[in-house]
Amino acid sequence: MENDKEIIGSQKQQIAKLFEESLRAAFPDIPDVQPLVAICNDPKHGDYQCNNAMSLWNKIKGKGTQFKGPQPVGKAIIENLPASEMIENCSIAGPGFVNIVLARQWIAKSLQKMLIDGIETWAPKLPVKRTVVDFSSPNIAKEMHVGHLRSTIIGDTLARMLEFSNVDVLRRNHVGDWGTQFGMLIEFLYEKFPNWEAGNAPAIGDLEAFYKASKQRFDSDADFKERAQKAVVSLQGGDEKYRMAWAQICEISRKEFQKVYERLGVHLEEKGESFYNPYIPKALEMLNEKGLIEESEGARVIFIEGKKIPLIVVKRDGGFNYASTDLTALWYRLNEEKADWMIYLTDVGQREHFEMVFSAAKRAGWLPPNENDYPKASHVGFGLVLGEDGKRFRTRSTEVVKLVDLLDDAKKRCKAALEERGKTKDWTAEELEQTAEAVGYGAVKYADLKNNRLTNYTFNFDQMLSDKGNTAVYLLYAHARICSIIRKSGKDIEELKKSAAIDLAHPDERTLGLHLLQFAEIVEDACTNLSPHLVCEYLYNISEDFTKFYTNCQVVGSAEETSRLLLCEATAVVMRKCFHLLGITPVYKI
Repeated sequence: MENDKEIIGSQKQQIAKLFEESLRAAFPDIPDVQPLVAICNDPKHGDYQCNNAMSLWNKIKGKGTQFKGPQPVGKAIIENLPASEMIENCSIAGPGFVNIVLARQWIAKSLQKMLIDGIETWAPKLPVKRTVVDFSSPNIAKEMHVGHLRSTIIGDTLARMLEFSNVDVLRRNHVGDWGTQFGMLIEFLYEKFPNWEAGNAPAIGDLEAFYKASKQRFDSDADFKERAQKAVVSLQGGDEKYRMAWAQICEISRKEFQKVYERLGVHLEEKGESFYNPYIPKALEMLNEKGLIEESEGARVIFIEGKKIPLIVVKRDGGFNYASTDLTALWYRLNEEKADWMIYLTDVGQREHFEMVFSAAKRAGWLPPNENDYPKASHVGFGLVLGEDGKRFRTRSTEVVKLVDLLDDAKKRCKAALEERGKTKDWTAEELEQTAEAVGYGAVKYADLKNNRLTNYTFNFDQMLSDKGNTAVYLLYAHARICSIIRKSGKDIEELKKSAAIDLAHPDERTLGLHLLQFAEIVEDACTNLSPHLVCEYLYNISEDFTKFYTNCQVVGSAEETSRLLLCEATAVVMRKCFHLLGITPVYKI
């Protein structure tokens, strides 16, 4: 981002700054009063509210104050507001609520400035510098399926929102690439392909089938099981032959994962379980020195207050496990990578595990005791993807659905719908392919992200590929229509940005303009609460506001054409940035 483009923060932050000055001036004897600014629930009363009057009154009543109740307190807040072109007027409602109406000219000017300087100037200001987002994290030698869909999509969106907010984001793929199953896989590899080292990579083919066959062998053949267990010891002891076989299996898996990541447009840096393995003894030694680790039934554990079962950090056989790896990864991210916020994305079933890991880290002094202080660690849980039968989404043969197949199916359905609409006549084969991909993959992502992440949702292609209602298809088409309006005007939008001005005289223009200006605070809330569905909700509401504006305000051929074309462009810019944050590719014609 260019240095001359100042980040102004969200509109709410700018209003709060004005009220902070007012509160200091009106109530100098009450230190550190934080302004309580929120969007007005009812637009008839105003655009925003400052809700400090009641709490201030509770602090000062009975202490010889000149004020006679919360309403006069609210009035004093208004009277001490510094002069600003931002605010048109303020009024008191109920027990001292200060209703704020923003100046129409200021809203228009802010939109114009964004169009010239770029939407990056609207980036939120967050209290963090570096974040680790730990997401996707499939297991080596297993196919990625719908169970990984939510972690990958939600994690990518959180990373994108934080990156937009100028946070340094370390996108970590904590793959399951270490553990007892590798003895089984390596032994099976040598059995199936005894001379694989002499030639190229073995043609394992379907990795999932290879894993299942090795597991079946492990469970049914005692000799094979014993060899597999010895292979684990050899691998963990650093035996070169076993390390090579392990690396080969990991590489085959990575290539399969990459097919999914390419379709989703997701970038990750792999630091799997094996990466942290050399650091585990040191991390456990530090925990032991703090007196946290105790012996229990032959294992080494950390007892967590309020939990019936302790956190096992060394198993009875002396091996390490998820807890030892996760504690070590947390230490590494804090001390080596200097992260001040670590975000872990897994299904809600792993919530208790992470609660215990974070609790142990707090007892060790690695994390502060107050969970709102930085550095901090957050578990981002999510619900299941269900089929039409209300059970886990599976194929007819009861297998979990492979992500590659699911995404290809979405694209195929979109392409068929476009062909039905006769697009093969107007578009090149490349345009048809790109649009089918953007809409198909976007539909899958949006159907997931629009839900509160904690809830389960039902996977339904017909619903997610519908062009009506709150779907990616509807929103992508809405964006394409805005682009079409601008194209049909024949005007050079870049020239208009420099020469024309936005005026929001009609109520529907003002409503749309105000809502566009709330973009930064929506992204800020979505980051702070780790809730991507807030951006989806906002994007849908923007498109609804635009439809109302376009229905009631003629654009092309009207006296207000240039102003309204700029408002169309501002809407398209905000929608495109929302699409980008959600990992969705916009379409420009339909």
